[in-house]
Amino acid sequence: MKWLDRFPLPWLALLALWMAIAPISPEPHLVEKLRMLAAGTLVRPLDIFDLLLHVTPLVLLALRLWRRWRRTTRSR
Repeated sequence: MKWLDRFPLPWLALLALWMAIAPISPEPHLVEKLRMLAAGTLVRPLDIFDLLLHVTPLVLLALRLWRRWRRTTRSR
């Protein structure tokens, strides 16, 4: 996972935020796909791919922040 540590944190945060809210109107795809997932209607491969596309930067940001937090707490 050291490859993830090489990504600049501000750029990763910006990408994650952008992908989470894109497109802004009428409703972000991430919100739409999560509603479909909760309702059990997320069945088309394109919709599943779209969910993965929009959630991946958020997962990478969470992993990056967790690794950074873990590294700082171990050095104390």
